[in-house]
Amino acid sequence: MKKLQLLGNITPAQFLRDYWHKKPLLIRQAIPGFKPLLKFDKLAELAKLNHVESRLVILADGQWNMDHGPLQELPPRSQREWTMLVQGINLHEPKADELLREFRFVPDARLDDLMVSFATDGGGVGPHFDSYDVFLLQAQGRRRWRIGAQQDLSLVEGLPLKILANFEPEEEFVLEPGDMLYLPPHYAHDGIAEGECMTYSIGFRSPSYQELGEAFLQFMADSIDLPGRYADPGLQPAKNPAEIPKEMLTSITEELNKVRWDEEDVTIFMGEYLSEPKHNVFFTPVAKPLTVGRFMEQAAKRGLKLSPKTLMLYRGKHVFINGESFEVGRADKAVLDVLANQRSLDGAMLEQASDDVLEALYTWYSDGWLELG
Repeated sequence: MKKLQLLGNITPAQFLRDYWHKKPLLIRQAIPGFKPLLKFDKLAELAKLNHVESRLVILADGQWNMDHGPLQELPPRSQREWTMLVQGINLHEPKADELLREFRFVPDARLDDLMVSFATDGGGVGPHFDSYDVFLLQAQGRRRWRIGAQQDLSLVEGLPLKILANFEPEEEFVLEPGDMLYLPPHYAHDGIAEGECMTYSIGFRSPSYQELGEAFLQFMADSIDLPGRYADPGLQPAKNPAEIPKEMLTSITEELNKVRWDEEDVTIFMGEYLSEPKHNVFFTPVAKPLTVGRFMEQAAKRGLKLSPKTLMLYRGKHVFINGESFEVGRADKAVLDVLANQRSLDGAMLEQASDDVLEALYTWYSDGWLELG
């Protein structure tokens, strides 16, 4: 895929300064002549799989209904007002992964996935808002978007979908193939298919601080070191046996206050947390891996590339891959930074890698985390 001018006539720096988290942006012909990367039948096949997240939304007689996948059966395409949503298409379709990577002007730590929404005439998921930034790329047919920056985000109660109770659109656009609409978090929107259509959503990760806090405390539980055991050598006879002694609380509070963390702890936590594959992502180990020698020979010739399912990040001396972390020296860091940023490594770079890195690369190849170029 050639380098795209996704943002029209503005640079990524201008986009991030003026629009990101701030206001919508409509880009006509962000990808001129864009065609769907996979046909309806392939999308429907993916929606049948257990490890692919999918949903079916039907509006019938004014009533909303939603089913979660696997979706073994779909309504006929001649039926109006239904939508099939399939998440993580980038994990299963190389061209979709390529398209997702075009949005890497935002760090990988924030980039989430590419979702495909197929809708028959009149289909949509109702007026709603997302908690994250989203690019809506029209892939096939036409979709009419109504959007608004409303403050009232209250929802209709008792529905299977999160639909805004008091949607007040301020602008309206019809998107055709290649057109793209960016929306910041919490910006109300409603997209209705005009005839059969497909929309690609490029979404971003935006974990809640609550979610991060809970995960961080679990992470820290593995590294807490509080030696000793509670004791009370100066204990006095209890007047009220059921009351917890104040001295006991004071003593334990002092010990728990010794639990400390610093930026390095948070770095390791975030690297492992953000690179951890989603619950429905599975790697297939190589059935008949090459010998180490043969692998090195082929890697030198063909280079290496990360699997589309692999998440690789780094910060300082720490490198993270698929939820695992390790420290590396400066020379190895240079090699692994290239692999993380380019998601590939040419054979010449391998000459700079230490035996430890080469061993890790071979293990990742065997586990299906990376492939020969």
